[in-house]
Amino acid sequence: MEDSRLKRLRWRARRGTRELDKLFGGWLDTCYADADEATRMAFDELLEAQDPDLWDWVMGYAHPARGDWQAIIDDIRARNRL
Repeated sequence: MEDSRLKRLRWRARRGTRELDKLFGGWLDTCYADADEATRMAFDELLEAQDPDLWDWVMGYAHPARGDWQAIIDDIRARNRL
């Protein structure tokens, strides 16, 4: 994997709260390397969402419009027992 891409994603996965940092940074650390390119691109695009939306999605209060984002959110929720 391209080191500069991973560094950029790691920086972008740092969110406004420790909870979101842990959830998205954790997925990056544990799942990103094994993900296919489409999922990697979806994760990159997901990180463009606003923190309140990300929070609502991972807490199950709302769902993103994109199915590929929902798959990542579902994985984050399952791995963190949310």
